[in-house]
Amino acid sequence: MERRTFLGSPAAALGAAPHATGGPPGELPPKFIPTAYALPRSGYSPFTTPDYYTYANDLVIERPRRGQPHQGKVLAAIQPHSDDVPLYCGGTVAKLIDEGYTGYLIRVSNDEAAGRTLGHGVVQNEIDNHAVAKPLGCKKAFSFYYRNHRMDDDAEIEIRARLIFLYRLLQVDTILTLDPYNHYEENPDHLVVSRAAEAACWMAGGDKDYPEHFRAGLKRINVREKYYHARSPQGHNLVNRIVDIGAYIDHKVRANVANVGKGPAGNAGARLRRELAKQGKKLPLLGDSDDTANFAYVKHFLMEDFRLLGEQFGLGYAEAFRYIGPEPDYSANLRRYIDEHAAPL
Repeated sequence: MERRTFLGSPAAALGAAPHATGGPPGELPPKFIPTAYALPRSGYSPFTTPDYYTYANDLVIERPRRGQPHQGKVLAAIQPHSDDVPLYCGGTVAKLIDEGYTGYLIRVSNDEAAGRTLGHGVVQNEIDNHAVAKPLGCKKAFSFYYRNHRMDDDAEIEIRARLIFLYRLLQVDTILTLDPYNHYEENPDHLVVSRAAEAACWMAGGDKDYPEHFRAGLKRINVREKYYHARSPQGHNLVNRIVDIGAYIDHKVRANVANVGKGPAGNAGARLRRELAKQGKKLPLLGDSDDTANFAYVKHFLMEDFRLLGEQFGLGYAEAFRYIGPEPDYSANLRRYIDEHAAPL
């Protein structure tokens, strides 16, 4: 539990977070092979990568693509709280949008639990959600305003229905969100939102659910691709895709800096700079202004675990996902087999 506790003082956090790249591998008897792999960790933040990943044998490294190969496609980045997308998949969102996607950011909670008071948290995080969307390149940001940390008390079917409406309205091809099968997830909002987001993908493609949508002019949509990211500090998750975000790390940093009301980013660098100045000290890394301090703090400390993850694959920075791609055209495959093998009576 100790690592899950976020230290309010930046200076205290730095003093308590020695840089580490993981210990030596355990010694297993010859008949055993590892099935999950420990990730190297910086020790600077509990809000980055999980402790372990299980890598699939068809693991793909997704690299930046030239031009705009995704032109005309739409993605929805769905987050329970205003810091989830920028922390865990912001680089991939920026990459896909740069490659042609039109992107939308959907926040499900009101983030009341993150602010000086409940009311301040709601207002500040509403502002932040719109600010986060800009450096990622999203066209628009939405909020549903459910109670923070209490979404398991809400009707999941209602959250799902609202997502189905947006999928159909925006004609979403791809979603990025938390893994609904996230091992050891401790945040109830994460579980509720990820389950609703996944079920909405399936139901948005049907022609019987919510027929009033069609009367209003909406069309069904098959959400064909899903990037599921993990947030389970002491757990592990299946990973079959590593995304190279080296070219987009600054977009991700700016999105986290924009998230002022909560999380380990926002104005943390400026606060640390002022704290050190009162002690007659300075950290050269932070530069000479609040803006440079905030950017440097996020990139050097909060992005370090993503740099260490990328390093394992020869990349500058990386994000990890359980990726679900488009399903095969089963009907066409079946018809092709029949056409090739059918014999006359």
